[in-house]
Amino acid sequence: MNDKPDTPVTVIGLGLMGQALAGAFLKAGHPTTVWNRTTSKADPLVAGGARLAPTVGDALRAGSLAIICVTDYQAVHELFGASDVELDGMMLINLTSGSSTQAREAARWAEQRGAHYLDGAIMAVPPAIGAAEAVILHSGPQADFEAHKSTLDALGTVTYLGADHGLASLYDVAGLAMMWSVLNAWLQGTALLRTVGVDAATYAPFAQQIAAGVAEWLPGYAKQIDSGSFPAEVSALETDARAMAHLIEESEAVGVNAELPKLIKAMADRSIAAGHGGEQYPVLIEEFGKPGED
Repeated sequence: MNDKPDTPVTVIGLGLMGQALAGAFLKAGHPTTVWNRTTSKADPLVAGGARLAPTVGDALRAGSLAIICVTDYQAVHELFGASDVELDGMMLINLTSGSSTQAREAARWAEQRGAHYLDGAIMAVPPAIGAAEAVILHSGPQADFEAHKSTLDALGTVTYLGADHGLASLYDVAGLAMMWSVLNAWLQGTALLRTVGVDAATYAPFAQQIAAGVAEWLPGYAKQIDSGSFPAEVSALETDARAMAHLIEESEAVGVNAELPKLIKAMADRSIAAGHGGEQYPVLIEEFGKPGED
């Protein structure tokens, strides 16, 4: 059965993100109980209508749905492992950052204590919580997600990924890989252009166009990866490797750090040595799929 519009919600953990989560539930009209080690962090929420519980156990007794957003999974186990914390019948939604292995282990631990469990990841900054731009990922039993989606909608755009509790954590780090890779590529280009007096603000719109154009390639490249076939429809990897060498040479010539392009070319060189020089760039998935060297 789906939650009602006034479903009580408990939020455990009131860092900046936890405060934003609780605030969004309050704004949506949900009776909201909060708990945090440092009780003063609850003051603005209490002023807005939240109830501050003296203990985690008391917070959970306020309703059957609890959102967890604390430092790490160790803190989750410490807080919920106390003898006075009853989890039987609770719906726990853990939005604490961690690994996919930790998520799966936490799910087993919670289910052994009689709780329903969803693991999640917040792909947003605290000020965005409550708006559509805040994407909240969830993984675990679909029935549990569907039963509480109407309540979770108060947080932003909630998305269900699948039954594997580790999926939300994996999507989270995959998103971070995209974010840092795009930013690092932009910083590399910015460093190059600054050597001739072009400032970052001037280069940024051009970089945006490049990034958007490359993003358009992803669905087609994904088909190649999923099929395991990499015909060189646009450019062969050996051609790309020559351009990588040019980027390295240019960076070194103007005194710019060349570590990032050297790393990329090293992976391409290994793939070419393995006989993939005539295939298209996504063939590098085979290099990315291998364990890294220490």
